[in-house]
Amino acid sequence: MNMPRRRISPVHAVAEVPSFASVVERHLDDVHGYLVYLTRDRGIAEDLTAETFEKALRLWRRFDPRRGSARTWLCQLARTTALDHFRAEERRRRREGVYARDEYVDPEEGLFGGLSPELERALAALSVGEREVIALRVLLDLDGETAARVLGISVTACSTRLSRALKKLEERMSADVAA
Repeated sequence: MNMPRRRISPVHAVAEVPSFASVVERHLDDVHGYLVYLTRDRGIAEDLTAETFEKALRLWRRFDPRRGSARTWLCQLARTTALDHFRAEERRRRREGVYARDEYVDPEEGLFGGLSPELERALAALSVGEREVIALRVLLDLDGETAARVLGISVTACSTRLSRALKKLEERMSADVAA
């Protein structure tokens, strides 16, 4: 029995690329949840989520829906962003460990030199990363883009980190004054 042959059209199927805004709206919570799971820290996950979507916007023209869903693509970007963050943090910790062994602090001068004891305590209570962003943005008066480049993070992450660090510093100073 001869079956009629079907002709295959030479027209290639083109997958429709959704708008970036619709993808963000649909998958923001998924990406954030994934990063919370990976980092076990909501603050870091927020920074990395912002960095992931910033990267996704820059790379959006490369997204190909024929190769996978937008959600999968975003989770791959989020994973890469998180791994880069973990590697950078590990390098920072090693670097700080070397400096900490070589560091001598004159008790009369304090760690930061010439600041009030309350401010010294509040700064010492912050993480090294928080102190570092304050030093770059406030003490050295670097703009956000330059400070982000020095830290090896996005401008968005730098701004968020500075905001959180200043809020913690203010809370610690308020607690110290109230005590």
